[in-house]
Amino acid sequence: MEKITIGIIDDHKIVRQGLKELLQKIINCKVTHEYENGKDFLAALPMDPAPDLLVLDYSMPGLNGIEVLKILEKRKEEYKVLLLTQHIDEQVIDEAYHYGARGFLNKNCTADDLKFAVQNIIKIGYNNITEVLKRIKNYEDPILEIRPNHVVLSDREYEFLELVCDERELTYDQMAEMMNLSIKTVESYRTAIFERFNIKSKVGLVLFSYKYQLTRPFR
Repeated sequence: MEKITIGIIDDHKIVRQGLKELLQKIINCKVTHEYENGKDFLAALPMDPAPDLLVLDYSMPGLNGIEVLKILEKRKEEYKVLLLTQHIDEQVIDEAYHYGARGFLNKNCTADDLKFAVQNIIKIGYNNITEVLKRIKNYEDPILEIRPNHVVLSDREYEFLELVCDERELTYDQMAEMMNLSIKTVESYRTAIFERFNIKSKVGLVLFSYKYQLTRPFR
């Protein structure tokens, strides 16, 4: 894996330093950005070039991690975010995934857990699609049962979207092989759906399929 660039957002300097040293020890990466709170991070946007991954602390003064994710979603700013928290809270985890986090880890996790999560987010787009699907399905919203008439996809786009939602956590290369298509053709399906429905990410595709009950495992 090529060197990964990472940004860290945490209000404790000693935590940032320790996390930086650990990441650089277990993964081929470079920490390129550090922020001590969500306000400073948001003031730095847009990031150019943006790091490959942002490690975001949940508990911070001013804006917590979920509030930062909500603002990013509202601004349509897409960054791959791994949320860290000291205490497991089911509602926080649900909200983290709902507002676009690519992964979630308890700060008591092992170095291997952290390495696995970072590598999955970089390679696949999210850490654990099974967890994402579970959390999305548990997130109550009665209007999601309605499937509007304007959601129209071709048979191949449906096939692509179903593979995106597959719990095997397939890469785009694997999807192309399974569909017997070139990676460029598969990427064209992705781009078409992104543009037509204002979707920004692979997680967004999963949410889109769930929202309108388009593919398995949602219908």
